[in-house]
Amino acid sequence: MKAFMDKDFLLQSDVAKKLFHDYAENMPILDYHCHINPREIAEDRQFENITQVWLGGDHYKWRFMRSCGVDEKYITGDASDKEKFFKWAECLGKAIGNPLYHWSHLELQRYFDYHGALSAKTADEVWELCNKKLADPSMSVRNIIKKSGVELICTTDDPIDSLEWHRKIKEDKSFDVTVLPAWRPDKAMNLEKVDYVDYIQKLSSVSGVEIKSFKDLKAALVNRMDFFSENGCNVSDHALEYVMFEPATEEEIEAIYKKALSKQPISRHEEMQFKTAFMTFVSGEYTKRGWVLQLHYGCKRDNNKKMFDRLGPDTGYDCINNYAPSAQTADFLNNLIANDSLPRTILYSLNPNDNQAIGTILGCFQNSDAVAKIQQGSAWWFNDHKVGMQDQMTSLANLGNLSGFVGMLTDSRSFLSYTRHEYFRRILCNLLGGWVDNGEFPEDYDILGTIVKDISFNNAVRYFNFDMLKVR
Repeated sequence: MKAFMDKDFLLQSDVAKKLFHDYAENMPILDYHCHINPREIAEDRQFENITQVWLGGDHYKWRFMRSCGVDEKYITGDASDKEKFFKWAECLGKAIGNPLYHWSHLELQRYFDYHGALSAKTADEVWELCNKKLADPSMSVRNIIKKSGVELICTTDDPIDSLEWHRKIKEDKSFDVTVLPAWRPDKAMNLEKVDYVDYIQKLSSVSGVEIKSFKDLKAALVNRMDFFSENGCNVSDHALEYVMFEPATEEEIEAIYKKALSKQPISRHEEMQFKTAFMTFVSGEYTKRGWVLQLHYGCKRDNNKKMFDRLGPDTGYDCINNYAPSAQTADFLNNLIANDSLPRTILYSLNPNDNQAIGTILGCFQNSDAVAKIQQGSAWWFNDHKVGMQDQMTSLANLGNLSGFVGMLTDSRSFLSYTRHEYFRRILCNLLGGWVDNGEFPEDYDILGTIVKDISFNNAVRYFNFDMLKVR
């Protein structure tokens, strides 16, 4: 029997162990998509206790606690931080087979040097140990980032954001990790939302463009893209229900948009026509600027209306949406490439059943602009567990170029979640090691080591054109 989460955790062969320890383990981290707050980096936040850093805003953990029958008081309610931690410890002790068990214990090992197992039995010990360490200046946000080997972070930022905290971080020469904004214009696109007109008024104010038409909206977005570019942005991200392609004439789009601005009802078909026009426009702008387009789709959000009304979005009530028409995805990309406006693009579907469809779409649009110009993103959200990562990488290898894959991202709000890169790298090395052991690929470490290092870090440096970083 193997020891619990020891140095060879998840590594089932000598080849896997060599690939991880000799090539992957010490590679830096490039976190090109996350949801951490740049203000907390700028102010170098010091957390008061483990609950603040572990349970604050982590809907992965909240969902599991609810599945254990825990009262909401101990999840998002008014229970004390200590009470919330003890409830979490009790739940985690029973989380067999759940990636939360592995993530949490990797974080305990790497940041707190705790190599036991957290449960109701050890909760008091772990609470005291973690809080004592968190009180030390070496566990401030910036020091956690440095300790994790992170070299660059892309946050997720709305077009109306002032980027004040990014500028403060850049001006502070005492912190040498690059923190860049990433453009997330969902609120400018989602004209079906009840607060859309209020948002557009804010966008008008910050851009200096009075928005009375779709033409005006495009001008305002260009203004804000210019501002983001000046602040180092070269990555965009979109949260879509699915990648749509419902083309319409300019006149039709303008008519739809004027209806939205006057708060008249918009049909579902009109919504999709507008969003197609919006995504076509911004994709062309990204191509001009050399930005990467990231498309996250396949999620049905805010399903529990009672709890949504109480807690709001991003609180653990989303699920996989089975509807993601691959034909429309292909048509959308085909329209872009026909007009020379297809940027480097990463496709993430929340539905693992879409892996093969994405793999076949990628091959239709690759060219010499970049290695693996059209990417399948890493196993996302409900799929970033061992089986999900293995399936995503196996599918990508079967149908595309795994060696060109840009690898892992945290997609997290937690500063301790960088261990997910280690988790991913262990799974990657074990997958490749298994193929070597089975005689499916030669034991050539010049090639294997390069592939591992590239997927761990180098491919992302090259793909996103982060020239301030060095490949290893």
